[in-house]
Amino acid sequence: MTNDAQQRPIKVAVCIAPGTEEMEAINTIDILIRAGFEVTTASAASDGALIVEGSRGIKLVADVALVSIADDPFDCVVLPGGLGGAECFRDSPLLVEFVNQHKYDGKLVAAICASPAVVLEHHQMYPKAIMTAHPAFMEQIPEDRRRTKRVVFDVNGNLLTSQGPGTSQEFALEIVVRLAGKEKAAEVAKPMVVWPNMHYEVLPRV
Repeated sequence: MTNDAQQRPIKVAVCIAPGTEEMEAINTIDILIRAGFEVTTASAASDGALIVEGSRGIKLVADVALVSIADDPFDCVVLPGGLGGAECFRDSPLLVEFVNQHKYDGKLVAAICASPAVVLEHHQMYPKAIMTAHPAFMEQIPEDRRRTKRVVFDVNGNLLTSQGPGTSQEFALEIVVRLAGKEKAAEVAKPMVVWPNMHYEVLPRV
């Protein structure tokens, strides 16, 4: 949880790109807004487009181009999956630097589906972190750091990962837990008729 969470809104950047998996982006954005967070949807499209076509052909609309907020601090950066979107993230030096800067600042980074493997592992951003990913990309994560849980939190790296569209609600609720606590997550989950039954694995701090 951020130390100054009571003094200002919790700010989260959710990145999108052509090929982003729609459920993972929309479920996360929706749940974080329900939690009262200030959510900025940022397009990492190479042409700066704010309207991008997701992995299933649904149009996603960003608030801003990533370049316009690249120097702004956030409490969390979220990378939805979808292979096309993850590859766009991987190939964007701006996106990689944006994530790395928040990592260096000790902020929460949350990635789901293809993004843990295709983006984070590809660039060796978290070379010691445990993580999960969509089963189709699990082999890209070294066996000693690979977990098959639906949601995995690495304490040392402050890194949250998850497996895919079907785990996106748990993923988003765990972001709420990490930024605002379990009571807030339960408050958000109750009217949604879900309970934050978390399936994450915590790596003890050493």
